[in-house]
Amino acid sequence: MDEQAEYSDVLIIGAGISGIGAAYRIREKNPTLSYAILERRERIGGTWDLFRYPGIRSDSDIFTLSLPFEPWTRPENVADGGDIRTYLTDAARHHGIDRHIRFETYVKTAEWDSTTDTWTLRTEGRDGVQKLYRGRFLFCGTGYYDYDHPYTPEFPGVEDFAGDVVHPQFWPESLDYSGKRVVVIGSGATAISLVPALAQQAAHVTMLQRSPTYMMSMARIDPMVQAIRKVLPQKLSHPIVRVRNALVHVLSYFMFRKLPKFGRWLIRNRAVAALPAGYPVDVHFKPRYEPWDQRMCLILDRDLYGHIGDGRAEMVTDTIDHLDETGIALTSGRHLDADVIVTATGLRLQALGGITIVVDGEEVDPTDRFVYKEYLIEDVPNMAWCIGYTNASWTLRADMTARAVAKLLAHMDAHGYTHAYPHLGDVPMPEKPTFDLKAGYIQRSPHALPKSGIRRPWNVRHNYLLDIVDHRFDRIEESMVFGRAPARVAAAAPQDAQTA
Repeated sequence: MDEQAEYSDVLIIGAGISGIGAAYRIREKNPTLSYAILERRERIGGTWDLFRYPGIRSDSDIFTLSLPFEPWTRPENVADGGDIRTYLTDAARHHGIDRHIRFETYVKTAEWDSTTDTWTLRTEGRDGVQKLYRGRFLFCGTGYYDYDHPYTPEFPGVEDFAGDVVHPQFWPESLDYSGKRVVVIGSGATAISLVPALAQQAAHVTMLQRSPTYMMSMARIDPMVQAIRKVLPQKLSHPIVRVRNALVHVLSYFMFRKLPKFGRWLIRNRAVAALPAGYPVDVHFKPRYEPWDQRMCLILDRDLYGHIGDGRAEMVTDTIDHLDETGIALTSGRHLDADVIVTATGLRLQALGGITIVVDGEEVDPTDRFVYKEYLIEDVPNMAWCIGYTNASWTLRADMTARAVAKLLAHMDAHGYTHAYPHLGDVPMPEKPTFDLKAGYIQRSPHALPKSGIRRPWNVRHNYLLDIVDHRFDRIEESMVFGRAPARVAAAAPQDAQTA
């Protein structure tokens, strides 16, 4: 096995934002460590390579979504998916990270051996060829959803529909929707970005939702951001804009949570101003929950409102009775004629990319373990997990996680440790959801992710400002177990005796 396995000190799974950021931070603080990135797909990008449906874009501003060490140079404040993927590819090439990526490498199993304190990863290529990788530390930048199986509810009569039924997660490049009637089922971020993009070529687009979602419009190009970038050099303007946008988002989130009545009024007021006079705003744009009980959706330059106003798009709030040959029959008795039906019905949660984790021959279910400081798993040695915020840009926490891992690795090397893991012990710890939203994809699978406790350091918190303080003054040995592999201790003993 030793001869067959490719060795690196750190093995990173995923060549998306999380993986590329981790590679940079780990090498930045630990320049002597080797690393390899194992990417299942054939290109860099992760989510931004997987999703290729029309209108795919960031659902937060690109300056907080971009990497702190690689300035975003385009003018957009909200970026298209293709541009984000290009940005990540250029960032990886610029910092030499692309040379460490092993593409078309699907990690199936990760096995930890305490006698040597190493991970062995069993992978499979697109051609079915299996290969082993070994390393000291494992970083999972795999995201939080199932890449293979999106959530698609059963629609009675779907087999009778004569047109195309597609899911955005697997958008067919050959699909021609120009001049056709399209119905998009869903009310989340995917549907809200899809509808305006489809409306540019389709004859008519209907967004069918069971209940409304909170939506706010953001400008594609922010004049204030452009002014800052014009006055200051790029190396200075990028971090300033990034911090400015993060603070604006954090403060607005705080306002919506503390003043929900004002928040509802503000959102409704802006919708009324953007939609045609007399439009039934309270039917289609008034949710039954409070702002940020579910993630707020982003409209770009009022595009959804504009297409509704000119009649190219329509909102329908109803439920499906069944599908027939020509479209969708609603429970209200109305029929939506369709040539194409898009099921933008959501994601399916999945922990650690579905990788089977084995520690000393015993399989570990990560959903039975608590998360430590948002990035380590209870009693699983030398493994980090990257998960973003529900109420802010993914990269804000991904970068903190990468920095924390780099700091942990430096601490281990400085003290000669070969393994480290968090240990809760016998202290009772009540559980709370890792994601603090009431969104459908979370409610359907409340135990699909590792668990969050209710107090630090086991509490997965979605508060960027408090996390900054915690990570700045982190006590690295708190609730941690450090040690050396038996084989390495034995090898070191003769040297110690000789020195004495």
